[in-house]
Amino acid sequence: MIQTLYHVPEYKEELIYPAVCRAMEALGIAGDMRPGLKVVIKPNLIMAKKPEFPVTTHPLVIKAVVRWLTEHGVKDITLAESSGGLYNAEYMKNIYHVCGVKELTPQLKMNMDFSARTVDCPKGFANHSFHIITPVLTADYVINICKLKTHAMTGYSGGIKNLFGVIPGLEKPQMHYLWPNLSDFSRMLLELAQTVNPQLTIIDAIDAMEGNGPTGGTSHPLYMLLAARDFYTQDYFAATLMGIDPMKIEMIRQAAEVGLARPDEITLVGDAVPENLTPFQMPDTKKLDFTGNVPGFLKKSFLFFAERLMKSYPQLNRDVCVGCGKCAESCPAHVIKVENGKAKFRKKGCISCFCCQEMCPVKAISVKKAL
Repeated sequence: MIQTLYHVPEYKEELIYPAVCRAMEALGIAGDMRPGLKVVIKPNLIMAKKPEFPVTTHPLVIKAVVRWLTEHGVKDITLAESSGGLYNAEYMKNIYHVCGVKELTPQLKMNMDFSARTVDCPKGFANHSFHIITPVLTADYVINICKLKTHAMTGYSGGIKNLFGVIPGLEKPQMHYLWPNLSDFSRMLLELAQTVNPQLTIIDAIDAMEGNGPTGGTSHPLYMLLAARDFYTQDYFAATLMGIDPMKIEMIRQAAEVGLARPDEITLVGDAVPENLTPFQMPDTKKLDFTGNVPGFLKKSFLFFAERLMKSYPQLNRDVCVGCGKCAESCPAHVIKVENGKAKFRKKGCISCFCCQEMCPVKAISVKKAL
């Protein structure tokens, strides 16, 4: 498995484009191109945030990929994404504008087809089918361009997790409610990733996010652009760059156990891994979890009580809350409502998916243990 790594000291097109060209050459992507190819770029546009925040895929990374595709004769290039809120023209037009990708037209078309189709899964999958946005399903070639981040629920967000954005709009909270357990949710992500199966995954780690990701964390630049065909193994590799044990990230551990991630087969091409990397701060949800220190023979009994006594719940800072309702909109268990201009949480029924924290635009939601 070829994993490319190129140092990019800042977001400038003249620095990013050569790195993209070198990655494409190393991976032999030019050999995939053909006349009439229909390419879809799937970025991370989780919410309406300006490019200077390490929340979404930077538009200059997307622009460099589009430029390379155009120079290799590809004319049909569409950006397709379903963000964390509604999936309709009005909502997504604002996302495109604020995130800075609207400026990439006309070479890159902004998806305006907000339909979705049901795709059957192979026999043996826990999910019998997935409802996936149409542009991804009708593409000949999918390029997955994600942002490297920590994540309140999964611990890590990269290539695999970015593909959750092919589930349309508010159907994503339904998936959280269907699979509230982290192990089951991670298995769903892997099955979805195998269903979409992008041909190329690029990780924007020029600036990355640590702490309460995927939206409420802080900047932790790695000044790197990563690319690979095998995004499962790439996620394993990228987690190590963050100082995270990949086998403690449930979806990566599962990917390794079933042979999707093969870290022993990595061939690094490009620049060397810097020696002065510092570990990423983990989300509050993970820092408050110390079950990994419990001896194995006690863990089952301990977890029975721990799930009740030390379960993480979202906590609202009323002074910061603006009453926008994004938390209630994204709550799969429907335990949040807005009263008198402020969000109100009900602990009973909460599945601790932290979609509310993820979608809060003003960082008014933190994490608290029941105990």
